[in-house]
Amino acid sequence: MANPLWTPSAERVETARITRFIQQVNESRSLTLDSYDALYDWSIEDPAAFWEEMWKAAEVIASRPPDATLVNPAMPGSTWFPGAELNFAENLLRYRDDHTALIFVHESGAPPVRVTYAELAEQVARMIVFLDDQGVGAGDRVAILLPNRIEAVVTMLATAAMGAIFSSCSPDFGLQGVLDRFGQIEPKVLVTSDGYTYNGKRYNIQKRVQELLLEIYAIERVVLVPVLHETPSRAGLRGALLWSEAIDRTASGPKFAQLPFDYPLYILYSSGTTAVPKCIVHGAGGTLLQHAKELMLHTDVKREDVVFYFTTCGWMTWNWLVSSLVAGATVVLYDGSPSHPNLDTLWKMTDDLGVTVFGTSPRFITACTKAGLQPGREHDLSALRTLLSTGAPLSVENFQWVYDNVKSDLQLSSICGGTDIVSCFMLGSPISPVYPGEIQKRGLAMAVEARDAAGNPVVGEKGELVCTKPFPSMPVSFWNDPDGEKYQSAYFNHYPGVWRHGDFIEITERGGVIVYGRSDATLNPGGIRIGTAEIYRQVEAMDEVVDSLVIGQRWEDDTRIVLFVVLREGIVLDEDLMGRIRTRIRTRTTPRHVPAKVLEAPDIPHTISGKKVEIAVTRIIHGEGVKNRDALANPSALDFFGDLPSLRT
Repeated sequence: MANPLWTPSAERVETARITRFIQQVNESRSLTLDSYDALYDWSIEDPAAFWEEMWKAAEVIASRPPDATLVNPAMPGSTWFPGAELNFAENLLRYRDDHTALIFVHESGAPPVRVTYAELAEQVARMIVFLDDQGVGAGDRVAILLPNRIEAVVTMLATAAMGAIFSSCSPDFGLQGVLDRFGQIEPKVLVTSDGYTYNGKRYNIQKRVQELLLEIYAIERVVLVPVLHETPSRAGLRGALLWSEAIDRTASGPKFAQLPFDYPLYILYSSGTTAVPKCIVHGAGGTLLQHAKELMLHTDVKREDVVFYFTTCGWMTWNWLVSSLVAGATVVLYDGSPSHPNLDTLWKMTDDLGVTVFGTSPRFITACTKAGLQPGREHDLSALRTLLSTGAPLSVENFQWVYDNVKSDLQLSSICGGTDIVSCFMLGSPISPVYPGEIQKRGLAMAVEARDAAGNPVVGEKGELVCTKPFPSMPVSFWNDPDGEKYQSAYFNHYPGVWRHGDFIEITERGGVIVYGRSDATLNPGGIRIGTAEIYRQVEAMDEVVDSLVIGQRWEDDTRIVLFVVLREGIVLDEDLMGRIRTRIRTRTTPRHVPAKVLEAPDIPHTISGKKVEIAVTRIIHGEGVKNRDALANPSALDFFGDLPSLRT
């Protein structure tokens, strides 16, 4: 059994918010819970009682208390906190003081822009007046096509304050990608920039916005945020106002519509790499409570914290990050490349701003590892307490690099959930040890199991990730799905009444979780299920390999494993390297994992949020089309995989 890489100190455990929460539950419920596992077990046995206690711990602001906690505990169909009336934005803007709410940092190295809670509330109030002047009301959609900037947060909070529905894409989405999303929901107001910068390059998107307006007639007003030019052109932009003109209003303070617990807050989108994206509608109360639980209890976010996550407005981690305002913390918004001008940029920012919670991806950590970075020696990271990672499974080697090169006294939380629940199924525990290669724990009140091929729950074996009990952040609906057929089909057709998420996982004996990749990308050579992450962990730990992708190719009435690798500059994929790749995979996993083919690729396609797209590549090598290339960050990378001669033999 592996030894823990980190064990929280007695002081850390004593001061953690989750420790106070356990005390609250014990006093309120006459219990004697004494650990995370005991709290988890109770939360699964009585989820309604857990969420009642979470409502109290989060100090939810509601103009009308709920009549009950949970009605009809079924999936789908459960109703949480009926009768309650609240507002999501009001809960995030509970503070109105001079404490810093937002810090905007740009890759260019320009001085950070700081906004206090009082200033944020004032900007939101002005934006509310503007949206009201445009006739926006409850249920209308307001969309943004913006970099990760202060204006994005202001627009979201103003939209939520009115009871309208907020949706976002990042400006690096192609035209079809934006149309596939906003075209379905038909926003009334679009807030967009004139462009964005990334890795030192400038990208003008005004032509794309003009074309968007020709397709989406529902957009009545465009608000233009200057990014590339101080006074960008308004040509072809219907009813365009500059941001400064839109918020040039008089407001006495933000006004918050009081609405039911599950009033629609966000529309988020599935990746859309193989079909038109699903438009997933999330409710205000469920998002608020789930995010409060994950940030306050699992991540231990407090008022004095400075919270950063590298994300764009097109990824659900942005919504999760901004919810840190509910704890009164300072949120860092970073716009640009994480490696501009070099991979040290974000670590320097962490030092300069005193970041306490740092969120990133395995891809970034792997890049830092291969570059030989030692951030802990090169910067003052004394404030850093927690490092979060999501987007893909985090390898054992990446865990070790963090503790060797970033900080030894650090809670490293690999977290896993998704757009579907705008939150996590598995994540960290500040009062529990960290073991290499494992997500620390299943989320509180998330009844997560791994199920084998026969549908039985298993521990210490790989299986399908399912959730057997309802939770508040389940989608309230899919857009344009009046009878709920798409919703039912997405999660509940495989196991009636049980949420099937689509991940391939193992729950360990100590309650941790190992993720092996998407179950729809699981490889099946000889009928043996293999998670793609098992192969990535081995291949991408090699110095010669920059990135990789593994797929299953139908071959001679079976499936053979094909591995594509992107190599470091100057490295050649010769017989020696192929042999070392195969040997490493065989000796560190099983002979079944060894690829039949190892091929070099110029690039690996990823979604905008950084996920590998195994399914799209699998479709291409089998001669099937991929319709939604604009869902990818680098759609041209797909071109290489069409009709490869090396896959014909």
